Amino acid sequence: MNFELSTEKTPAGDQPKAIKKIVDGCKAGMKHQTLFGVTGSGKTFTAANVIAQLQKPTLVIAHNKTLAAQLAQEYKDFFPNNAVHYFVSYYDYYQPEAYMPISDTYIEKEAMINEEIDRLRHASTQALLTRKDVIIVASVSCIYGLGSPIEYEKVHKKIEKGYKSSRSEMLRLLVGMYFERTNADLLPGHFRAVGNTVEIMPTNERVIYRLSFNEDTVTEITKIDAISRTIIEESEVFFLFPAKHFVTPEAERKHAMVDIKKELDVQLKKFEKEEKLLEAQRLKRRTDHDLALIREIGYCNGIENYSRHFDRRVEGEAPFTLLSYFPHTKDGKPDFFTVIDESHVTIPQIGGMYAGDRSRKLTLVEHGFRLPSAIDNRPLNFAEFEDRVGQRLYTSATPGTYEFTHAETDEGQIIEQIIRPTGLVDPIIDIRPITERGGYPGQVKDFIEESVKVIANNARVLVTTLTKQMAEDLSEFLTERGIQSKYIHSDIKTMERIQILTEFRKGVFDCLVGVNLLREGLDLPEVQLVAILDADKEGFLRSETALIQTIGRAARNLDGRVILYADQMTKSLTRAVEETQRRRDIQLAHNVKHGITPQTIVKEIKDITEHLKTEHDKTISLLLSVDLDLYKKDPKGTIKDKRDQMEKAVEILDFETAAILRDEIQALESHSLK
Repeated sequence: MNFELSTEKTPAGDQPKAIKKIVDGCKAGMKHQTLFGVTGSGKTFTAANVIAQLQKPTLVIAHNKTLAAQLAQEYKDFFPNNAVHYFVSYYDYYQPEAYMPISDTYIEKEAMINEEIDRLRHASTQALLTRKDVIIVASVSCIYGLGSPIEYEKVHKKIEKGYKSSRSEMLRLLVGMYFERTNADLLPGHFRAVGNTVEIMPTNERVIYRLSFNEDTVTEITKIDAISRTIIEESEVFFLFPAKHFVTPEAERKHAMVDIKKELDVQLKKFEKEEKLLEAQRLKRRTDHDLALIREIGYCNGIENYSRHFDRRVEGEAPFTLLSYFPHTKDGKPDFFTVIDESHVTIPQIGGMYAGDRSRKLTLVEHGFRLPSAIDNRPLNFAEFEDRVGQRLYTSATPGTYEFTHAETDEGQIIEQIIRPTGLVDPIIDIRPITERGGYPGQVKDFIEESVKVIANNARVLVTTLTKQMAEDLSEFLTERGIQSKYIHSDIKTMERIQILTEFRKGVFDCLVGVNLLREGLDLPEVQLVAILDADKEGFLRSETALIQTIGRAARNLDGRVILYADQMTKSLTRAVEETQRRRDIQLAHNVKHGITPQTIVKEIKDITEHLKTEHDKTISLLLSVDLDLYKKDPKGTIKDKRDQMEKAVEILDFETAAILRDEIQALESHSLK
């Protein structure tokens, strides 16, 4: 299929000019184009129009998961008939393996994987290998090792009616594709055998495929809803991909084990020569244990540290990443389009991943915790990243040095997009003192007084602090004084951050307190007041770029305004105020010339977490909406009835229904405690 832009919106303001310049630049072979667009000018809509005209698979990179989620939802709305996927790190919690020589402290890798995000990662790679109308919205997780796309695609199977395989052969095939057998609930990447059928839940979707066998042939393929067990359709064919991205054929695995053993011998001799006997013993014990597990079950914890041997890469060669799954020309050049959102943050972030990872790995290798090849289990360095993406569009309201430098070459240009289609102008900026003086109450009390006025108009308030602790303390302080408030910062889990922002837009609470996650890209048109506390504390969070980005959060509302609390005018403050006024003057002049009356952006409130919820969670939510009134009338009777239903489901081995009833009971009981 081709990309089909589906929207009633038409390009306006500076958008038509920007779209034409970018498309012409791509056709002329330009690699580095920067869309210098103010907040609220519709940079994402411009990029969507460019994608529709170029008709190329597209990678969109954002600098954090929250922004990536918002962008994924926007692109889904623009391209409802095409494949738009979300690819971010699947860790809810991640503590990398590390060693601190000073205190002789070894920290083992600890991680909590989000199964839904893992499923979406598989959906992304499978879409790239099976179709061309694909947009992947990713975080910088896209530059980390992922496993060979060649092996991943090679192992996949086309299962269709008449497929020659007995039931037992199919079970062996599934195990070889890293699927796990279970007799209980089916999860992505699991299968179970029931009579003369095999039920499989693939890694990329929450449905069950039931294969029926007659001797050595698949006679029926039934697609079944995982929760209700209703038949969705009788299928003729489906594609089954491996349950893991790291796939190694048996022959390659044997070669890899030989190479690992050779590397171990070399490293042990090195340690012995250096009289590092403890390190030698430590490394031998760890590696022998891992080899034994790989030999017996084909897997071990930390197997990615041996990825260089499994991928047959030479020392120092870059790993396979998500970029490897995108299409390339016959001579190996990237054949896809890349949009780097909020590039002034994302570019430095991409560039900084490699050095930190390498430093940690070198320490582990030096002290015998890992083989030297573990260093090649790494993210791409910046030069490798540049080689692996083709034509790029950087979007930012505050482009960085990298973007401006490349714009001065024959392969680049900067396209300004300052005039907003809505006619909205940059907000009025009010600068007030931080400290209490001469009858002035000080920044916090003044902010509370201003917030009360805004909330009375049914609008929202954003306030930024310098630290996470300050954000938490201020949120609690505001709530105690009658302003419904929540905080958001990097310690809040990915899905929870998105839910908090959705609740904020819906008006569940009125004030959102944050540190730096409130800056780039977040689209919150309900916000009428943005306050920046301690705005004169020069540094990363109060740089010219950071201030302009934060000020921009008030640029989507007709009545948007900003209060900067500062006792002195720093250089960053001065430049940020001057740039905001420059953009404001340009927009005002355009409005007068064309008779435009500014209008607040009206945007439907959608929650991408709805797409990320399991069918199990959705079913429980549906049941709660039905049973809650009944529970309020007769709590004990309702719970007893639910427990009876659960026990009956267990008796007939209907564990899916039993699990749903169990969790609904817990939800009902927890509701009564609120």
